[in-house]
Amino acid sequence: MMDSIKVDALVVGGGIAGMQTALDIADQGYDVALVEKEPSIGGKMIALSKVFPTLDCCSCITTPKMSAVANHDRIQLLTYCEVQFIQENGSGYQVDVLQKPRYVDAESCTGCRKCEQACPLHLQSDFDLGMGARAVIRVPFSTAVPQVAVLDMENCLLCGKCQRVCPTDCIDFSQQPENFIIDAEAVVLATGFEITPRDAKKEYGGGKLDNVIDGLMMERLLAPTGPYGHVLRPGDGKEPESIAYIQCAGSRDETLGVEYCSRVCCMYAIKQAMLLSGALPMADITIYYMDIRTFGKGYEQFYQNAKAMGIEFVKAKVAKITQDEDQNPVLRVEMMEEGSRVEERTHDLAVLSVGMIPGFDPNPVYGIDTGKDGFMHIPNQNLLPTQSQRTGIFIAGTAGSPMDIVDSIVMAGSAASEAGIFLEEKHTEKENPVLKEAAHA
Repeated sequence: MMDSIKVDALVVGGGIAGMQTALDIADQGYDVALVEKEPSIGGKMIALSKVFPTLDCCSCITTPKMSAVANHDRIQLLTYCEVQFIQENGSGYQVDVLQKPRYVDAESCTGCRKCEQACPLHLQSDFDLGMGARAVIRVPFSTAVPQVAVLDMENCLLCGKCQRVCPTDCIDFSQQPENFIIDAEAVVLATGFEITPRDAKKEYGGGKLDNVIDGLMMERLLAPTGPYGHVLRPGDGKEPESIAYIQCAGSRDETLGVEYCSRVCCMYAIKQAMLLSGALPMADITIYYMDIRTFGKGYEQFYQNAKAMGIEFVKAKVAKITQDEDQNPVLRVEMMEEGSRVEERTHDLAVLSVGMIPGFDPNPVYGIDTGKDGFMHIPNQNLLPTQSQRTGIFIAGTAGSPMDIVDSIVMAGSAASEAGIFLEEKHTEKENPVLKEAAHA
């Protein structure tokens, strides 16, 4: 790893917003470094099945972006790295970055996966959200960029089997973390989001009921690269015949500290229900909701199509989830349009439509404040929708607020545009000191 890298712009986060931002800035003729904390770029979108409302394949959209980033002449891709701190210097920002050890030489690894096949120990898969298995040393997923293995040293047996089968002798158990510096004139934060934890609401089983899953887990079950190759209950492998969706399971809830609407939950539940109708034609699918919010172009029609397909929409609050002796989720449902009548309904599988929460607190590292919702504060959303409180630091995608994929890409383009204008002004001032003096007069 180099001790120091000098670029025009640093993009932090390799999800769809970060990738789009990096590509747009690079296409303006600026040098970009893209830092991603995971071993591969792609973010959460690469793990999804399809996008709403077009039902296009997520991988078909994301994989070309990943390849474009990796092969762009003006983008330097730095995966498995984390920003430690950032400080202003004379020309912009000096960023201290930690390169985490892969215990694999990234330059010589070919991604052949022989190490993965030789590894005797398998653990729950992070990519499949604990529903599948993965070797201690592995390429993160089939379309990972870069196609470089990473070793989980914390769980490694140090048996040496992976090292013995490696054709390029690239496995290095002695690798250590390394720090390096990035000098950048502009920084774009595209640090993404997390989901409300499945165990956040104890009334819904506290994450202890095997057949109560969250929306991202269902995305993996529906995806072509999913852990089971079919939609099956994680608890016992049974094909579900009755599936329930519980809306607002992680949003609009003061008890969770998430009072806002996460915007995507209604739409991804409807999308998944439609996909399940195709994957499990005989299954009954019910969506329990307080309000259905279809805010985008074509979204209302998407909702109406779902109703026409036979998906049942029940206006009700799910107060509690337990399970019977067969591990079937039992829902205590308070009907909202039938005199507040209370029913108990049993389903084979329950899906919590969890919401978006901030990915992390940006203040300690970046000096960026957050709003009441915990997402990064943007002082002037009307005129400068991606400019943070610090000059030269911009915000893209769900780092700023909950939004869907379309809006994330739009905001990424806006961040790239604002960053490009900022860089152009800086370069113009450097080339013409008279203009610089006039600008600061």
